[in-house]
Amino acid sequence: MMSLERALVGGALWLLLGNAYALDGNRIFTEGGSQPGAMPCVACHGADGLGLAAAGFPRLAGLPAQYVRRQLADYASGARSHPVMQPLASALTDAEIAALSDAVAAMPAPMIAAATRSEMPANPIQKLALQGAWERQIPACVSCHGPAGVGVGDAFPPLAGQPAAYLVAQLNAWQNGTRRNDPNDLMGHIAKALPPDEVQGVAHYFASLPLEAKP
Repeated sequence: MMSLERALVGGALWLLLGNAYALDGNRIFTEGGSQPGAMPCVACHGADGLGLAAAGFPRLAGLPAQYVRRQLADYASGARSHPVMQPLASALTDAEIAALSDAVAAMPAPMIAAATRSEMPANPIQKLALQGAWERQIPACVSCHGPAGVGVGDAFPPLAGQPAAYLVAQLNAWQNGTRRNDPNDLMGHIAKALPPDEVQGVAHYFASLPLEAKP
């Protein structure tokens, strides 16, 4: 009887510890989740969550929690395809996804230098980013992603400061259909209208926007 009581107490304690672990988003980021395959985010996205530009791994720090939560869910469902992220997201519990999303949203993000849509484009790529190409039904990138591509709300993530290689990969994914998690296929339409030189140009434009010193 005593051994049964100890087993029950031990099981309850383990459950409590497991729940506490699952809800520690920062620990999940640095050490991984509780299930096999839920690898730590820090390995690719850096200790500060700012990504690894040379490898094309994006910044997570400061992204809206709801946006991050949705992307992880979409990786798990296959709406976004990636050989590393799909099994990783599938291995996270719902509670771990929520805690991790809140944790990365709270990480300090770089400050992007202010810019306005009235800025005169210096070249065709900048014109595409700031004013669009309406003759091809392509809206300006900043129309949805905000001035200087800083991001708007939970639906439109920041472009500025993300690695060019990552932005190129996403536009290519929209083009070939391996990413299809936007309303009304807006990005699919836009990406399919961009030739390779514009994909590269727009990605490098936003990746190269200057950062402001933090106060």
